Amino acid sequence: MVENKTVELIVAGGQATAGPPLGPALGPLGINIMAVVTKINELTKDYAGMKVPVKISVNTDDKSFEVTVGVPTSSALLVSELKIEKGSGTPNSAKVGDVKVDQIVRIAKIKRPELLAKTLKGAAKEIMGTCVSIGVTVEGKDPREVQKEVDEGKFDAILNE
Repeated sequence: MVENKTVELIVAGGQATAGPPLGPALGPLGINIMAVVTKINELTKDYAGMKVPVKISVNTDDKSFEVTVGVPTSSALLVSELKIEKGSGTPNSAKVGDVKVDQIVRIAKIKRPELLAKTLKGAAKEIMGTCVSIGVTVEGKDPREVQKEVDEGKFDAILNE
């Protein structure tokens, strides 16, 4: 009987190593950890500097494996878009950056398959919600203000599919 084990982890894009969290998770499965690390780094190199969800399916009989890469978190995409190191530790008082609505739309399109929103407009509003929690303004304003403007139709030109 073929048994598949699945390991889900968050790794730094293009920088996975055989150490934790990969080594301890994969070691007991008896597969070539370096082969897995190489494959993960190859698949995540475009997400350098971002935290990326990775799923590794291992066939415990023949030791073969398959790596599936998810989409980085909304906050990781925003941090990357802004070219900053991380979000604000005190988002209510300290702002770490400002994004344009078209950047929000680009991130919303990347994240769309994983978001709950049914429309691009809804997806953009979800990304703006992330902006609130990491201390990022949208077009120089509080993201909640811009969410209201989205509801009022101000950005329909770029948010209609």
